[in-house]
Parts: sequence; C-alpha cells; structure tokens
Amino acid sequence: MITIALSTGSLYTYGLARVFELAADTGFDAMEVLIDHRWDSRQPAYLQRLCRETGLPIAVVHNPFVPSVPGWPHDSLGRLQETASLAREVGAPVAVAHLPLRIRGARVEFFGLRRSLLLPLPGGGDKAYRDLLLNGLAAFEAEHGIMVGVENMPAKQILGRPVEIHWLNNLDALGQMPHLTLDTTHMGTWGMDLLASYERLKERIVHVHLSNFNGQEHQMPDDGHLPLGKLLTRMAQDGYDHAISLELEPNALHAEDEAQVRAHLSRALAFVRQHTG
Repeated sequence: MITIALSTGSLYTYGLARVFELAADTGFDAMEVLIDHRWDSRQPAYLQRLCRETGLPIAVVHNPFVPSVPGWPHDSLGRLQETASLAREVGAPVAVAHLPLRIRGARVEFFGLRRSLLLPLPGGGDKAYRDLLLNGLAAFEAEHGIMVGVENMPAKQILGRPVEIHWLNNLDALGQMPHLTLDTTHMGTWGMDLLASYERLKERIVHVHLSNFNGQEHQMPDDGHLPLGKLLTRMAQDGYDHAISLELEPNALHAEDEAQVRAHLSRALAFVRQHTG
C-alpha cells in the first residue's frame, strides 16, 4: 500500500510540531523529516513524541542539505551515518541521501557581508562518500537496517544554461544504486522524460519526492508541465508500495496564511489519492 507523507521541508519556515499537526489534520498517512539546524528535527525522543501526539509515523528521514548543522558531522559520510542511526531509532525504513558535489564550498566576505558559496574550486567532491555510493551502499544498508534512497539532483542554471554540479547524476549511474529516491521536479529541471526515466529506474525506487515544475521547482502537483497524474497511475499499476512524500516550496503552499496552507495540502493530497486509487 502506498504511504502518502508530508515532508517537513515543505514548511521549513514553520515549527516542526505545527507541520506534524497540519499533516494530521489534512489526512496524510506519515511524515518525512528533513534534518536541519533545528534540534527538534533530530532529537529522537521529541520526534517520537510528535508521532504519538499526531498518530503519524515517520516514513522517511532526509539527510541534511548542508554540512553546517550543529552537532552533526561535517563530512558527507559522517552525516549519512548519523542520519541512518536517527532513521532506525524513529522507525523510518528509508533515509534520503544526496549525490556528492563536484565542487566545494567557500566562505566569502564582501564589504562585511559573509556568505557561503559553492565554487568550482580544485578538489571539489567527496571521494570517500562517492566510493560508498558506488561500492559500499548495500553493506551500509545492512549494517544500519534501513534503505538509503539516493536522490537524483536538479540542474543549476548558469547564464541560462543547465549545469551539472553533482557526481553520478545520470540514469546510468543512478541505476547502479541499490535504492533510489525519485525527485520529480529535479527531473523537470533537466527536461527529462519523467515516465521514461521512471521505467528505467523503477526497480530501485523506494521513495518519491513529488512536486511539479513550471520553471520554478517544488510546485503543487497540478501546477506545472510534468505528467504527475500519469506517473502516479503507472506506479500504482506496478504495485509500488513505498512512501510518496509531497515536497513543496512554502510559497507554493502560501505559507503566510495557515488557512491557505490547509487548503493547498488537502488539494495536493487529493491529487495523489485520485491518481493512486
């Protein structure tokens, strides 16, 4: 049976408890927790309390986007190990992992303004982490008792052209991973045929980040040019029985108005249920 989850990243401008409550009130089956700078997102006792209070289990834990998470390792492999341990502790069967970057970050100061930027500096990319994804992921999963859904990543636009900033971000390389998270809007940024890509990868997909693409990423399922309805129908016909997480932008949900958030969450959930039966 397909589990429909709400990613806390959809409302990262809200407190975690509020996101859980909104998901429960609008009828979601489960949660995906995105680990970020807030301790609430990675304290197992607190997360378990939210699960008890709302009746929603955690189906997926998402590895942090960035290395600068207080109390979490700064290296890619260490972050994934901590995330896998948290997933196991809260009972989530899947942890989402990003692909390694080809570039590395630098701290830049300009007239007193400090910013962290990704720059194409020599030595970009994390070889140990890349080797794990290619050669050691099955053993890692067995050791931690979870599945690692490696996520396909988006194109970055530089001077109007799509640029690849990740290693292994192609269908051939992704097809070598034991398990995958299919991100639909990320496929859209490359102009890829979503249904054909799904067919190539479907035996390895154990989680989906669902959102549409209209030039902007992570839009409502019915707001964009991706054939999400056809994808969901095909997945249901194929007997897909893992989690689908709605991972949306707060702006797409009109996060400034809770009544609008509730209405948009209900509409997005109805879209998925309609097309998965």
